[in-house]
Amino acid sequence: MSFKRVLSGLLGLPIVALVLIFGNKYIIDIFLSVIAIISMHEYINCVSKKVKPVKWIGYLLSIGIAFIHIIPVWFFKEYLPLILLSILVILFMTIIITEMKTNIIDIAMSLLGYIYIVGFIAFLSLLYGIENVGKYYIWYIFFASWGCDVFAFYIGSKFGKHKFSKISPKKSIEGCIAGTLGGVILTIAYTAVLNNFLGMNINYFIMGAIGLALTILGQIGDFAASSIKRYSDIKDFSNLIPGHGGMIDRIDSVIFAAPFAYYLIQLFIL
Repeated sequence: MSFKRVLSGLLGLPIVALVLIFGNKYIIDIFLSVIAIISMHEYINCVSKKVKPVKWIGYLLSIGIAFIHIIPVWFFKEYLPLILLSILVILFMTIIITEMKTNIIDIAMSLLGYIYIVGFIAFLSLLYGIENVGKYYIWYIFFASWGCDVFAFYIGSKFGKHKFSKISPKKSIEGCIAGTLGGVILTIAYTAVLNNFLGMNINYFIMGAIGLALTILGQIGDFAASSIKRYSDIKDFSNLIPGHGGMIDRIDSVIFAAPFAYYLIQLFIL
C-alpha cells in the first residue's frame, strides 16, 4: 500500500468520523449531498467518454439529498413515485427535443447514474436519520465495507494466488474471503461495544449475518464500480484522493451496501 494511500486514508477517516459523531441529521444530509454532487460529477465525466448523459437532473437530485429530513415524510410517500415517473418522461422528451442526438443508451446510462449515485447515497442519510440509534447503526456499513477492503487488500497482496474476476484483475479469491471474514469480525466486535458500553441488546448472530451480507454486497459494489470504469476505459473515477482515486473509488462499497443495511436493520434489529 503506497504512502499516499495510507496518508489520505488516515486523514479522511477522522473527517468522516467527526462529521458522523458531532453532526446531526441535517448536517449529515448536507455532507452527503456534497459527496453526491462530487460523485455525480465523476460519474458523468466517466460515462461521457462513451455516451451523452443528461447532466442537470443528476446534479439536481444530488442537491436534493440535503433536503431529505426537511421535506415531510408524507410528501415522499405520496409523490416519490410521481417524481420518478416524471424523470423518465423528461428523459424521453430529451430524446424527442434533441431529435435523437440524445438516444436511448444515453438516458439508460443517465438513469443508472441517478440510481447508483443519488439513490444509494440517500440511504446513508435515511439510516443516520433513524431516531436515537441511526448515528450508531450507520457505522456498521463502514466497518463491514472498509474493514473488508483493508483485510482483502493485505491478505490478497500477500497470499492471493487465484484471480477472482477479469473485471478487477488485482483482486483474488483469497483476498475476497479474508475481506468477508474481516468485515464480519469487525461487525461483531462493534456490536459488542454497543451492547456493553451503550446498553443495547443487539443479537450477535443476527448482526453477524447482516454483517456477512453487507461485506458481500460491498464487494459487489466494488466490482460494479470497476465495471463502469472498464466500460469507459479509465483506471480511476478521478484523482481527487491521492492513492485512492476519486470519490466513487472510495465509497463504492459503502453506498452499494447502504440500502440493504437500512432495510435489514429495520427488519431484524429495530
